[in-house]
Amino acid sequence: MAGDSMNRREFLKRAGVGAAILGLSAYCPASLVAARKPNIIVIVSDDHGYAEIGPQGGDIPTPNIDSIAKNGIRFTNGYVSCPVCSPTRAGLMTGRYQQRFGHEFNPGPATTAAQVFGLPLTETTLAARLKAAGYRTACIGKWHLGYNEEYRPLKRGFDEFFGFLGGAHAYFGEGKDAVNRIMRGNEPVEEKEYLTDAFGREAVSFIEKHSEEPFFLYLAFNAVHSPLQAPEKYLKRFSSQSDEKRRTFSAMLSAMDDNVGRVLKTLREKGLEDNTLIFFVSDNGGPTRNTTSRNDPLRGYKGEVYEGGIRVPFLVQWKGTIPAGKTYEQPVISLDIAPTACAVAGASTAGAKFDGVDLLPYLTGRKKDMPHQTLYWRYGNQSAIRSGDWKLVNTPGGVELYNLKEDIREKNNVADRNPDKVKELAEQYEKWNSQLAAPLWRTQRQRQPRARKAARKRA
Repeated sequence: MAGDSMNRREFLKRAGVGAAILGLSAYCPASLVAARKPNIIVIVSDDHGYAEIGPQGGDIPTPNIDSIAKNGIRFTNGYVSCPVCSPTRAGLMTGRYQQRFGHEFNPGPATTAAQVFGLPLTETTLAARLKAAGYRTACIGKWHLGYNEEYRPLKRGFDEFFGFLGGAHAYFGEGKDAVNRIMRGNEPVEEKEYLTDAFGREAVSFIEKHSEEPFFLYLAFNAVHSPLQAPEKYLKRFSSQSDEKRRTFSAMLSAMDDNVGRVLKTLREKGLEDNTLIFFVSDNGGPTRNTTSRNDPLRGYKGEVYEGGIRVPFLVQWKGTIPAGKTYEQPVISLDIAPTACAVAGASTAGAKFDGVDLLPYLTGRKKDMPHQTLYWRYGNQSAIRSGDWKLVNTPGGVELYNLKEDIREKNNVADRNPDKVKELAEQYEKWNSQLAAPLWRTQRQRQPRARKAARKRA
């Protein structure tokens, strides 16, 4: 046995895999380790409510997205680090709370965004770390981490980019925003296909081209973000739906699910499924009033630090390495994706200062404790902290305390009955908050009062 192990190590060394991947043997089958570094795919949906997948009560069929949960693990307490798009993506790409480097708000349209808008150049992206570890890297879809060239994907660790730079885009043609064009690399292109299908097409093409080498695919759909637009081939699936807004939303979600299916099918056809770590996550909760998206049983929406704004569909699959068909109840956060990916890739984390953790030891049972005892959120004049089952929320409407194990809907504010717990959590939050930077731009401030007014109305 010792001789077999030595031979495998010698083979890896001679093959140029490097010492870092040897650590994967702690939770990977020997045959997988010997083959090559695992591929990594991160699929991000946009404004996708908690209840809009099958295992969480979805009434719109999403069989392909659901299959990731069936073949892997569903996080029932899976969070993102902000209730809106761009800051969440900054946290995901760095594995760090984005408020540490001033990326607290969305920027607004390209024509009015602050010149400094973009994931700060002081931060190293997941793509850059994986590229340095020998991965071919691609960003397909929505970027939303900088308009100026120095902030674009090709300057942030991606070898390939097909998508748009802004926060939203029409699904047919260019729409009204001539500045926010569909681009290949740094060059605008004219895209004829329904945009969700185009992103699926490009993802499949990337996998097919690079199936013989380790790759990192960041597939960031703009579905199901507004505008509500879908072609007839998807709309006709929901012809019995009388609410036209809900019908179109359903078609958009179904289109995204089909294209997730195209990616999964390509992995199977190329024999890559068992050697690919796949994450699926939404960037924030759904804006129900705009798009009909469902966050139930959670309270709140996109733009709010209630559970409906920050607890999202969050799935992971790695066939043969992590269990299949399981749920994981402990809180995790999108910040965990970068350190997990770096760990399985054997990528350098020098200077990373991750707030996220490598989830694999927890998912494989090697570690029995919680990945995070405490999670934090700051979004302008809204803040929250979750420690164990307790969550303290602070909005212009006041301080609220909830026990999420007993009150997932955040309906029963028990702050008055638990002053010691309020004090404890408030002190923990302030300690974390003291480490953060001031926002580098504030152009979305004018949108927050509407969210606050709605929150007070429902409280």
